[in-house]
Parts: sequence; C-alpha cells; structure tokens
Amino acid sequence: MLAFVMLSVLSVAFVTVRLTPIYESTATLYVDRAAEREVVGKDSESASEANSDSDAFLSSQIKLLQSDSVVRPLAEKYNLLEREKQIRPGKDDPQKILRVRLAPIVLKGQRITRPPNTYILQISYRSDDANIATEVANGIANSYIEHLYDIRLRSSASVSKFLSRQLDEFRAKMETSGARLAALERELNVINPEEKTNILSTRLLQLNTEYTKVQALRAQAQSAYNSMTSGSLEAALGSSQSEELRGIMKRLNEERQRFADVKARYGDNHPEYARLQSTVAELESQVQSTVQLLARQAAAEFQRAQNQETLLKKDVDDTKAQYDQLNLRSFEYQRAKQEAEADRGLYEELVKKIREGEINSGFHNDMIRFADYARPGGKPVFPNIPLNLGVAFFLSSLLAVVAVIVSDRIDTTIKNPDEVSRGLNARVLGVLPVLPDLKKGIAAPGLQQAGTSVVNANGHSSRTTAFEEAIRTVRNSVLLTDFDRTLRTILMTSATPSEGKSTVSAHLAVAHAEQRQRTLLIDGDMRRPSLHKLFRVANTAGLSTAIDRDVPWRELLVQPRPDLELYVLPAGPTIRRAADRIGQFIPQLLAEAAEEFDLTFLDAPPLLGFPEPLQMAAAADGVIIVARAGQTDRSAVAAVLDMLHQLRANVLGLVLNEVRKQNSSSYYYYGGNYGKYYAKRKDGGDQNAA
Repeated sequence: MLAFVMLSVLSVAFVTVRLTPIYESTATLYVDRAAEREVVGKDSESASEANSDSDAFLSSQIKLLQSDSVVRPLAEKYNLLEREKQIRPGKDDPQKILRVRLAPIVLKGQRITRPPNTYILQISYRSDDANIATEVANGIANSYIEHLYDIRLRSSASVSKFLSRQLDEFRAKMETSGARLAALERELNVINPEEKTNILSTRLLQLNTEYTKVQALRAQAQSAYNSMTSGSLEAALGSSQSEELRGIMKRLNEERQRFADVKARYGDNHPEYARLQSTVAELESQVQSTVQLLARQAAAEFQRAQNQETLLKKDVDDTKAQYDQLNLRSFEYQRAKQEAEADRGLYEELVKKIREGEINSGFHNDMIRFADYARPGGKPVFPNIPLNLGVAFFLSSLLAVVAVIVSDRIDTTIKNPDEVSRGLNARVLGVLPVLPDLKKGIAAPGLQQAGTSVVNANGHSSRTTAFEEAIRTVRNSVLLTDFDRTLRTILMTSATPSEGKSTVSAHLAVAHAEQRQRTLLIDGDMRRPSLHKLFRVANTAGLSTAIDRDVPWRELLVQPRPDLELYVLPAGPTIRRAADRIGQFIPQLLAEAAEEFDLTFLDAPPLLGFPEPLQMAAAADGVIIVARAGQTDRSAVAAVLDMLHQLRANVLGLVLNEVRKQNSSSYYYYGGNYGKYYAKRKDGGDQNAA
C-alpha cells in the first residue's frame, strides 16, 4: 500500500511539474437594481418598483455573459479557439474548423460566479498568458455591457416602428368616432344631452304635480256641480260661492221675523204689513235667482276644471314621450362619446410612447457597471502542486485501502491461523513457512542433513532449517497433546491436490524418527505417488504390489537413512484393482504396523473427489489436514471437516503450509528468528550458548 501511494504521489508530482502554468484574471461587475432604466416613462422608476426576483435576474445575466454574442468578438480578436485548442489549424479538417467557428462559441477558460447574497458578478478567464487573461476578462465585461445596450436599442427601435404603424390606424379610428359624436350632437341640437334630460325630468315632475292638483280641483268642482243640480237651498248654501246667498238669506230671515211681528201686532191691513210682505217676496225672489246663479257657476267651474285636467294630461303624456325618446338617444350619445374619448386617449398614449421610445433609445443606463477591472495574476492558479499532491495522496490511500478490503472480502482462501480458528472452529497444529527451494531440498535436507549449519552444546555439528523447526513444532503439538485415544497411526490428507501434504508427511516422519522412534511412512496416494521422489527411492514395488499380488508388505519396506529408524512403503505401480481393494487392506496393514512401529504416517490422496481417503480415515487413529495458505478455499476445508465428522474420524487439527510474511505474524518466528538465533556472533561467541 505504501509503495502504491508513494508511486501515485510521485507520478502526480512529475506530471504536475510538467504542466503549463495557467493564469487567471477576474473582472467584477456591480448590478444596481435601483438605477434608472429609462429617462422618461413609467420604467424610469427606481428600486421601489424593481423586480423582486433577484436570483432569476442575476441567473439571466450570467447566461448572457456566456452567450455567443458576448464572447464571439473576444474569441475572434484574441484567437481564443486556437489558444484553447478547440481547433487546430493545419491538423484539423477545414470542414471541422469551419463548423466550430460557425457554432455557438463556449470558452473553456471562462467562469462566471456570483458571491452569495450579493449583486456582484465576477468574470474570470484562464490562459497561459497573464495579459491575455486580463484583456479577455475585461473585454467580456465591456462586450456584455455593449450587448445589453444593443438589445435595448433594437428593442426600442422595434417598438417605435410597430407603434408608428399602429398610429395611422388609431388616428383614422379617432376621426371616425369624433365625427359620429358631432353628428349626434347636431341631431339632438344640444351640447350635452344629459343636461336636457335633467330639464325634462324636472318638467315632467312639475307637470305631474300640477296634474294631481287639477284632478283634485276637478273632483271638487264635480262634487259641487252634482250637488247644485238638485236645486236645493242646502246644496247652494254648501257651495264655496254662497256668501251672497247667505247675506240674502239673513236679510230674508230678518224681514220674515219683522213681517211676522207686524202681522201679529197690526194685522193684515196695516201698511207696514204690505210693505214687509213685498220685501219678503222680493228677498225670496232674490234667493231663488241666486241659487240658480250658483248652479250655473258650479257647472261652469266643473267644466273649466275638466278642461284643465285634459290639457295637463296631454302635456304630461307629451313630456314623458319626449323624455323617453331623449333617454334612448342619450345612451347612444354616451356610447359614441366614450368611444371617441377612448380612441383619442389611445392615440395620445401612442404618440407619448413613440416620443418616450425615441428619447430612451439613446439612453445608456448604468444599471450594470464596472466595480473592479481585471489585472494580470502574479502567480499561476494551475497547477496547484500542494493541492494535487494532497489529493493524490488521499485518493491513492483511499484506493489502496479499498483495494485491500475488497481483495480480502473476495478472497475466500485460508491465509492465517486466526481464520481457521474463528471460521472453521478447528485446531491449528502449526504453521509452516514458505521456502523457495522446499521441494528441491526435501530429499537432501530431510535425509542427508542438508541445511543451515549449527553447533550444539556438545560440540557436534547438525544441519537444520526454519522449515524443519516448524515441522518439529507440529510433531510436538501432535505427540504431546492428550487425545482421547493413543495415536499409533496418523492419516495425512488435504482438501485438494498440491497442498504439500506429502512433503509435510515426509518431514514429520523424519522428525519423529530423529527421536529414536521406529517410524513407518506409507505412500497411500497410488494415483499420484510422490514420496519415492522425495526420498529418492525406487517405486517399482510398494503398497499396490502388496494389495494386488498378496506380497507381504514388510518385504517392500525401504530404509532411506541408515541412521534413522525410518521405513518407507512406496505407493508402487498404479494398479486400478489395488485402489478398489484398499478399503479391506488398509485396516489390517495399520493394525500390524501399530504392533511393530511406534508411529505410522499414512499419506493419503486429497479427500474431496476420491473414495480411498474416507476408508483410510476410518481406519486411522487420527487425521491431520494440510492446507496451503492463500490457495486453499475455506469452503473446501469446511467440507473436508464435515465429511470427517460424519465418519466420526478423530481430526487432530490442521497444518497451515506455505504461510507468508504478509499473511500471518507466525511467519516472523519461523522466517527470521531461527536465522538470528543460530547465527554466529561476529565476535566469535556461541549464539546458541547465549
């Protein structure tokens, strides 16, 4: 991991140093939303009526700053497409160059930013030339301001042109509505028909009042006339014009009283009686004539009231008809007047807009203005060596950690003893370090004392290796452990081929024989025998011969080393019938060997896929499984353990072979400490004695 991280950092540093320095310049624009946008007109109002959606407005301005109309003049002036390598004259196809030049220009080095909660726009440009970066940043800002002015000018000109075309139409419409209004005024012979309507309504109200009074008078006169037509004195006295009649009746009553008195006092022959009689007759005649006169007056009064009522009724009807007709015409007049006023108002508004547009079109507002001009950068902004190295270190470290974790997750092989103990719940008898010349040295070191030279306490010389020390540790783990039964036969097997079980079996047998114990090593792998190669003995006869030909197995034993009580029974030639009969032969062989030898090692084929190891495991006192670190799959070992447990075999444990330094801390003890412990001191002392 450290090597990968260092290589990554050094590679990034090498590439970073060779990169072309890039300079950045930034121009700052201030957007004043309160600035007047027009000289005249309602748009000249400032911030009080400004658009409240500032974010949308500023986002629109950023898009305008990146538009083709703004950046194209700068790109053509400073050949920015060539500088940014968007086109490469002489290398690219002319059609491609033309297509890129005609397409909307997007500058790679341009960057528009807006600081949060501000009305500031920052225009940055990056280039390998600090002066070019400065001129382009300022140029984009100026081009943007001019572009806004051009947009406004074109918009005002377009509006003015459109309004000028509409002006003639509204003028004709205004003249038509005005002429219609004048014709109605002449027809009605009034300046304002509404005023005449008010006069007629007042007159109609007054006529109705008078008509009501006349009706009352006519009813009164009719009542008096009806009373007078009876000719009674009482009706005459009830008339409104009976004062004269009352006076005559008063005199008549007085004369009658006097006449009655004279008649009673003087008699009929008295001159006063005749005079008073004549006076009473005359007064009675006057009363009769007066009553007749009052009757004629009542009739005349009734006729006059009736005529007056008829005339007033006619006036009321005429005035009401005139009022209704004038009201109808007044509505038409008001409609015509409103249309005329509306047409005149639109016409005047258009004239006003045209004049405002002509004035405002030449106004260059300062809502967008420079706050700070760009200046050449003092040092490049790219490449950032500390940042690049930091990022490279972080990413490479992260990648290395992830790779290790992923590799560990997807690697299902056994790598160290802890995985065996935790994952398989099996005992680890020992770990064997990896040695590059292991197979080459098995025949010699194991049998002919080839290895590291050491001097023991007695001064005698012996040869050993770290691997052999690990083998002795496995031997002691097996022999010194208190098992349920006495171990006289041990089966050596593995889950799959090439796990190193034959090599481990050979070294365990040698290590046990070195303790002056009679040891028998049987090569039970008749499919791929290998013990004869390790001990450099012939394989012309062996276990297969004893099974197939009924030859006594003792006659087939070989003793590779005269100094050790170690005997080897090779596998012999490959005979198919021997493999089929091994299940019957092995139990008897192991039983006889247990009587003659202290310990018998049976090197069996791999357990998965072959039937013989199961029969051998059932006959042996104990089973040792050999697994290769970093190669044997945990599931395969788990399957082997499960099969052995089903057979009720005595599984002694597992030997982890070829353990490397990076896989287990146990390698430290076998890989380095033995060499250091047995190394001879430079000062000539005995390290072993120490």
